[in-house]
Amino acid sequence: MIAQSLTFSEILEKFPPLPFRRPLLIIGHGTKDIDGKQEFLNFVDTYQTLDTSRPVIPCFLELTEPLIQQGIDRCVNEGFREMTVLPCLLFAARHTKFDVTHALDQAKEHYPFLRFHYGRHFGNTSLLLDVWRSRLAKLDRETIAPEDTVLLIVGRGSSDPDANSDMCKFSRLLWEGSYYRTVETCFIGITHPRLEQGFERARLYHPKRIIVLPHFLFTGALVKKIFYICAQQQEQYPDIEILNFPEIGLTPELFFIIREREIESQLGQTQMNCEMCKFRLTPVAQNHSHDHDHLPQNFYDDVMQYHGKIWQVP
Repeated sequence: MIAQSLTFSEILEKFPPLPFRRPLLIIGHGTKDIDGKQEFLNFVDTYQTLDTSRPVIPCFLELTEPLIQQGIDRCVNEGFREMTVLPCLLFAARHTKFDVTHALDQAKEHYPFLRFHYGRHFGNTSLLLDVWRSRLAKLDRETIAPEDTVLLIVGRGSSDPDANSDMCKFSRLLWEGSYYRTVETCFIGITHPRLEQGFERARLYHPKRIIVLPHFLFTGALVKKIFYICAQQQEQYPDIEILNFPEIGLTPELFFIIREREIESQLGQTQMNCEMCKFRLTPVAQNHSHDHDHLPQNFYDDVMQYHGKIWQVP
């Protein structure tokens, strides 16, 4: 499950110790895709194996079980009254800022004695940049030179402009110093440009190769959709080599990041930049609903409708 670059023992040697033996609740987004769900569960199971000093409990925000409340119930049933909660998510969008915190508030209505220590999302870290840089470094640069190559970074897409801008920043950081012709950022859903438009923009540079990087933690329906679209593009444009990388997956770097986030939370050092968060910028009505509902997917397909709605809170 872990890349061959580091063994379990080597990871353990580099792991900083935990300040407290507090149970850890790791929250994944949730997916109806069986492979995606299992990859997240494998990640949590491996992280538990690396340090058995406290329980590590998986749960999901939506779409599949166990849900957050079920994970909390399990902690309570095992006698815990205090726990660390970490969102296993790349960026701080609505789910991290709003939906998870609301679920924790609901749980406290059932268990008022509980104390949660809510940690930080993964974010733009040097370790994630290292993952992609190491994979790009293994490519053949002699047959097709970097200056004839365009990087196409694909994000999930969010209804939170702050998170979308972080995705664009990540792409830029990855491109800087890479010698590739340019980088284009696109998304597979909600925001724009979509993947198809990303290919259009990449072809404007007349590249010999387009490298597609799906910036996702685990596989799932959307990652598989990216592969499908890339295969279609390769058929339509056979003169351009389209190389589609897999998602990040269970790399050693992910375990180090989640360890950092757990320690931050235990020490009370979790920090977030909320300057451009629309939940802070937009006044929220007192009767605002916290229901975890989504707008229809096709609502975001029209760019003009998207621009008219995007800075509003849910």
